[in-house]
Amino acid sequence: MLFSSLLFQAVIAATAIAVPTSSERHAQRLARRAAGAHLSNPNRVISRPAAASDGTNTTQVEYSDNWAGAVLNADPNTFQSVTGTFVVPTPSVPPGGSPNGFYSSSAWVGIDGDTCQTAILQTGIDMSFNDGQVFYDAWYEWYPQYSYDFDDFEVSAGDEITTVVVATSLTSGTATIINHSTGQQVEHSFDLPDLPLCQQDAEWIVEDFEQGGLVPFANFDTVTFTDASAGTSASGEVGPAGANILDISQNGKVLTSSSVTESSVTVEYIGA
Repeated sequence: MLFSSLLFQAVIAATAIAVPTSSERHAQRLARRAAGAHLSNPNRVISRPAAASDGTNTTQVEYSDNWAGAVLNADPNTFQSVTGTFVVPTPSVPPGGSPNGFYSSSAWVGIDGDTCQTAILQTGIDMSFNDGQVFYDAWYEWYPQYSYDFDDFEVSAGDEITTVVVATSLTSGTATIINHSTGQQVEHSFDLPDLPLCQQDAEWIVEDFEQGGLVPFANFDTVTFTDASAGTSASGEVGPAGANILDISQNGKVLTSSSVTESSVTVEYIGA
């Protein structure tokens, strides 16, 4: 009986270890950060389209190995806020992947990180598949500082999530996430005098983030940021129409297809 009891306890313990709890993932994230690995990174450009020779503002696709979505670029001190709402998808194993593996992606909104890469104010949701289990983490970050999870904030597939960042100055701001499906809302305030923003990029992104290297990218199906807008210092709120379109390309293969409308940004996984 004693052996059977010990065996049962060992099996239960091993099962518990298979999918880390939110607090364990938070501790792992801090450990990775301490070792110098950043969860979220600036746009790592592979190629940018050349400007149209006739001076027209024709949207062309830019390729990156970690960002997909849309980015508005402007003069410094322009963007003061970015918001977008999306329905949380169910991440799954990408083509050729193992059902026992780990795969992830992250949907977020932010200020800077494209043409200005010294700081990013951002917040979003990690969508992960691990050994047959799906889990989500809500987080905030002022890159290059650590990323932190919002504690006790529940996210499930199908939830409607609004993400908002507001730069109250070049060195201060807030990150807010609202889960309309559960009624929860969380917010974090920043005050970082040594890490000024440029406020020249506004973005709606699905990212292949870093964990010692780029994590195996999950099939996230589709993320559509609706009611997408950016607050500016001069002309009020603007939509993503006319933004630069970004798609992720890795190992010579394009994994996403992004598009914009006047008020939305859609990123579709096409890695099949």
